[in-house]
Amino acid sequence: MSATGMWVEKYRPKEISEIVGQSEIIGSLSALIKDPTDMPHLMFSGSAGVGKTTTALCITRQILGENIEGNLLELNASDERGIGMVREKVKKFSGFAGLSNVPFKIIILDEADEMTADAQTALRRIIEDTAKICRFILIANNVSKIIDPIQSRCATFKFTSVGEEDIISRLEVIAKNEKVKSNKKGLKSIYDYSQGDLRHAINLLQATASLGEISEETVISSAGLTKTTDVDDVLKIALSGNVVDSREKMIELIKVYGMSESDFLKYFNSAVFKSKHEKLAEILEVIAKYDYRILVGANSEIQLSAMLAELARIEK
Repeated sequence: MSATGMWVEKYRPKEISEIVGQSEIIGSLSALIKDPTDMPHLMFSGSAGVGKTTTALCITRQILGENIEGNLLELNASDERGIGMVREKVKKFSGFAGLSNVPFKIIILDEADEMTADAQTALRRIIEDTAKICRFILIANNVSKIIDPIQSRCATFKFTSVGEEDIISRLEVIAKNEKVKSNKKGLKSIYDYSQGDLRHAINLLQATASLGEISEETVISSAGLTKTTDVDDVLKIALSGNVVDSREKMIELIKVYGMSESDFLKYFNSAVFKSKHEKLAEILEVIAKYDYRILVGANSEIQLSAMLAELARIEK
């Protein structure tokens, strides 16, 4: 196995035709950008690790070519959710003149569904005012959290979880290139852990490769080392009644290791089923309640902390 950094970056597609598992969307987008001047604002929705951001970057390379510098603004809206980010960064960039050999400038807003309502309202005005010189690509896990006036100005594409055949095929290519032995059962096991998240699958492949051959046994061992399994610990600690420790571990996963709030809830939900807790239904109702609150715009960190506090009372 060659030591060449993160495989998920090394094997990130450079062209839109290389995107895995989204054939219908890629076909539609390829037709849309044949004549870039006709390209509308775009919105990509779907779960983590299915190719939304990669597709946005591929489109940007195809349209801007060698003129990306100065004509692309890429922001993660979850880092700066408020109206200040829109006014100080987006408005300034979109209003800056000096296009050079490009049809328009491109602004990619990742995790746009984390933006506040005021920020989205300000963004709507900028989208309207800069339509001649800018195109926006908004990326969201939950498109329903984007206000209707913005949704109506975008062509929306719903990315789906990557299928088993597509993920295993991609993993086989990477394993071959990295000279790592693998078998079907091992790759199938990686797919089962990934739940259609190709990014997670590639990261797990690389982690497993450090243990040797990609087999069912090594995948199980490696999965125990990945941060997704730490969500199981958050559940156990919360149900034991220790809110402070469970919250600290949850914050660590999100802030330090970059797990999104939506991914945390997805893995947390899986952990509940794996636990076979006698109060399963009650726990699931709690998770669903806080998932909905986050979906409609409540602060994610506050709601997840409250969820852990409520779960801590279940055993009592």
